[in-house]
Amino acid sequence: MKKKYLFYISQNYAFEILRPIEEAIMVQGNQCVWFVEGSEVDFNYFSDSQTVLPDIQFAVDYRPDAVIVPGNLVPDFISGLKVQVFHGLEWKKKGHFAIRGFFDLYCTHGQITTQRFNQLAKKHQYFRVIETGWPKLDPLFSCQPYQLQTKKPVILFAPTFSPNLTCAVKAFDEISRLVKSRKYHWLVKFHPKMKKEWIDLYRAIECENLQIIDTDSILPLLKRADILISDTSSVIGEFLLLNKPAITINNAKPNDYLIDIHSPDELEQSISQALLKPESLMNKIKNENQLIHPYQDGKSAERILAAIDQCINESQQKKKPLNIIRKLKLRKKLGYWKF
Repeated sequence: MKKKYLFYISQNYAFEILRPIEEAIMVQGNQCVWFVEGSEVDFNYFSDSQTVLPDIQFAVDYRPDAVIVPGNLVPDFISGLKVQVFHGLEWKKKGHFAIRGFFDLYCTHGQITTQRFNQLAKKHQYFRVIETGWPKLDPLFSCQPYQLQTKKPVILFAPTFSPNLTCAVKAFDEISRLVKSRKYHWLVKFHPKMKKEWIDLYRAIECENLQIIDTDSILPLLKRADILISDTSSVIGEFLLLNKPAITINNAKPNDYLIDIHSPDELEQSISQALLKPESLMNKIKNENQLIHPYQDGKSAERILAAIDQCINESQQKKKPLNIIRKLKLRKKLGYWKF
């Protein structure tokens, strides 16, 4: 019998994460469908060949062997192994290691996250942890760079949306000044949850050498940019894997593989430093990459499917916690009250 997989999504970032897994599932001759929770997903990102279930009852009736989730929640009343693949590499963010009682398997990305989740698995004893790498990065090393005709250094500005972490507003005046200097070409990519009024600030200064890019895939932008400017966004880890320097503004946990600054006034000097790619910095980036995500073979999706098979075939762990309040909230959100 064909194996059945369900992708449970609520944000547009899920497409780029899950498509490599979908491709691997198709190659293996198995089935895959999508279920969308909430109203944040742009259905234009689906292709005609993809199956999107119309409501939660269809998801229940589909009876998948595994539910693959890049978010934090998944209904317990859908059958199958519940698999967390994460929506970013940024382990420094609050909540990355939060255990919410929904998942049977955590597919981690590298040593830094694997070690911590293994400690949590030993403590809780109802889920497994298998290091697979992150499927979003499977095409990173082979995708084509964003097409851009310029001889200027290309800077990608990609701040996070979190109000307490983002540098979007704080950096605006200085970036606006640097844009006017015309020394660099700016590509701006906002998180899907970024506040509209903050995006509008940058739309007001769009010009020949600053573009705001609206796309479901940031990978071509990462390939094209010479340096990244961000804060505590998960995109930092993705960019560093290309062995290119990143400037961060008040990173939550700055390390020596980042050019971390405290004020946007330091941006211009930091950009000059980053473009030189000092050897000591580049060596630190390479060392960090081995801890965050050592895989460059484009096969993380295949490893995730193998991990799912392994867990399905192994004996059941300790039962998950009742988690009644979270489960009831999710049922209310989905309007599903069958027991």
